[in-house]
Amino acid sequence: MSILNLGILAHVDAGKTSLTERLLHTAGVIDHLGSVDDGSTQTDTLDLERRRGITIKSAVVSFPLRDRTVNLIDTPGHPDFIAEVERILGVLDGAVLVISAVEGVQAQTRVLARTLHRLRIPTLIFVNKIDRTGARFDGLLDEIAARLSPAIVPMSRVDRLGTRDAEVRPHVDQLRLADHDDEVLAALVEERPVPPVRVRDRVHPVYFGSAITGAGVEELIDGITRLLPAATGDADGPVAGTVFKVDRGPAGERLAYLRMFGGTLHVRDTAGPDRITGIEVFSDGAAETRNAISAGEIGRLRGLGSVRIGDAFGVRANAVDQAQFAPPSLETAVLASHRAERGALHAALAELAEQDPLINLRLDERQDIYVSLYGEVQKEVLEATLAEQYGLAVTFRETTTICIERPAGIGAAVEFNKVDPNPFLATVGLRVAPAPPGAGVTFALGVELGSMPAAFFTAVEQTVRETLRQGLRGWAVPDCVVTMTHSGYSPRQSHSHAIFDKSMSSTGADFRLLTPLVLATALRRAGTVVHEPVHAFRAELPGDTIPAVLPVLARLRAVPLATGPAEVSGQIPAAQVHELTRRLPGLTRGEGVLESAFDHYAPVQGPPPVRERTGPDPLDRKEYLLRVVRRTGAATRS
Repeated sequence: MSILNLGILAHVDAGKTSLTERLLHTAGVIDHLGSVDDGSTQTDTLDLERRRGITIKSAVVSFPLRDRTVNLIDTPGHPDFIAEVERILGVLDGAVLVISAVEGVQAQTRVLARTLHRLRIPTLIFVNKIDRTGARFDGLLDEIAARLSPAIVPMSRVDRLGTRDAEVRPHVDQLRLADHDDEVLAALVEERPVPPVRVRDRVHPVYFGSAITGAGVEELIDGITRLLPAATGDADGPVAGTVFKVDRGPAGERLAYLRMFGGTLHVRDTAGPDRITGIEVFSDGAAETRNAISAGEIGRLRGLGSVRIGDAFGVRANAVDQAQFAPPSLETAVLASHRAERGALHAALAELAEQDPLINLRLDERQDIYVSLYGEVQKEVLEATLAEQYGLAVTFRETTTICIERPAGIGAAVEFNKVDPNPFLATVGLRVAPAPPGAGVTFALGVELGSMPAAFFTAVEQTVRETLRQGLRGWAVPDCVVTMTHSGYSPRQSHSHAIFDKSMSSTGADFRLLTPLVLATALRRAGTVVHEPVHAFRAELPGDTIPAVLPVLARLRAVPLATGPAEVSGQIPAAQVHELTRRLPGLTRGEGVLESAFDHYAPVQGPPPVRERTGPDPLDRKEYLLRVVRRTGAATRS
């Protein structure tokens, strides 16, 4: 049987988990339909998921569907968990985008649709909840065409729309199909049989139905099995795979979820420093223990103690770029309710960071622990997870915005070996210059590569990248060019009895400890500008409420760029998005719909915010030297 790795994506509460249950029931994997309201669904396994009725972690379920094995991945719909969606995009062969027939296209729907389109993932659209009062058909199709993609083809009609007796009749809208397919248009003109819909041409078939009643699900299954492409890859070819999820088993062992794109991995194969001790492949409704996993399959691997999300096995030629969604722009401190549990809290969060790298743990000088967030709901999830899985009670500080710093100009500094006030046996000169937004940190050499051992150059580059995590005001400096302008060292020296004396010879530590001082001086001379994240927003609202909304936007530092009869779009600081979301319903009689997404970083207006630094501070030379000397146990040398 061919394999299809299928993603179900949707905005929150569109009914995608209910659709998953319906597909599993239709395939005979489960005997009874689970209920999101009752917390009895197959894919929502976390206690918090069952209580809230939302999906937080992607869950994999495998089942046979006609002539295919479908590995179905049910993903979160809440925007606070967009990172979980991001991780599965690169492992999909096809997708079903679920839309509510009542609520229609939501802001999150558009974010998902844009990403699926950019990644060229073949996508079917399933309009759910046709049995609900207020369900729409023609109007919703127009909305989908206007807000998602004009390349849609309705595959069915609905009788008794908006009632429990709603039924679906297969019906391909050939006129809409002809708008996007020249072969279909020619067939209609020449009165020949119309060729089938081709999803590969970015045409999106639209199916209507109800996950609760089962109406239209058979038609959707027909589309999944006929129109979406099966997984490809040569099981005898080179090994290629991607880890998209890391979890913990009942005994605390690390489990790596892997999608294989090519080749075959076996039990006892090595992966970096680790050896695979067990393989479970998702198949026929369960994870089956096997000796190998091959191209196209998804499985769980055991024994990979050092594996991280995003790790690749071999090389994948068509690898999807990471970070399809913006990184989190919010941060909060997590505080243990009992001071004695601070160590246990840090250990627990470090373990959770293995499963979610974007948690991005950070310790400040008071040893308070900070984590990154997409939104406020993640606080509740984190609190519940720490309580249920680790027995830890926590509180949170107020959420703050994560800013960045960018060099304002060019700055340079140098400290020479054996020349005061440099206490280290190393010469390091660095020049810092701005780089275009998104370019990242570039480390360049302005000296001869052979002027000193390669390990010393590596020590400088690694330390430069680590030091730039905190700029002049404590924020990361993500985009700049750092050029090494001077280098020098003391060669290995020995006493007369041929014993190596490190007090007379340069070591990697000399370069690692000196580099932050030189870089801090260069950065101070260049100067930095603090930038805050800015979202592009679009608000749909009743036209008569626009005069009341505009002054609120101004107070929230939003900049309207376009205003229509029932729409305002523009830019707003990320720090103000939550407040606008909270206030908009009251300003628009509950009819306002806000859509926002990270757009760019912009200079902060007014006094720049300062982030408390962590670790030894190279901006304070005296304190820095006292701390690093005490930490390393070395004596300064002059």
